[in-house]
Amino acid sequence: MVQSLNTKVDLVIKGTSFMGISEYGDIMIGDKAFEFYHSRDNRKFIQIPWEEVDYVTASVMFGGKWIPRYSIQTKRNGTFTFASKEPKKVLRAIRVYIDGARMVRSLGFFGVIKRAFKKKKS
Repeated sequence: MVQSLNTKVDLVIKGTSFMGISEYGDIMIGDKAFEFYHSRDNRKFIQIPWEEVDYVTASVMFGGKWIPRYSIQTKRNGTFTFASKEPKKVLRAIRVYIDGARMVRSLGFFGVIKRAFKKKKS
């Protein structure tokens, strides 16, 4: 069994990790780290200490009414993408430990297209 990094847990919620194949389990947010534990396989887990988090990016649609997924970009280990039943609750819990300036919205469909055309002109 894996030892949790957290000493105090703020939120535990069912979630999905999108690392290759979708993995289902529990997302745990606590005072030391963001953690994901697979529901069936104890060896599959993700632990991201708050010091390691560079940015948290949320995919926001319909004016903030729907957040299908969010990702955590780390300083050394790349980007981890997650989804959960209540993403606003998860992002609010993360915001306690991560500065609001490091929590950003991802580009929408038209923003990506607009960026592509600007790069072609330059």
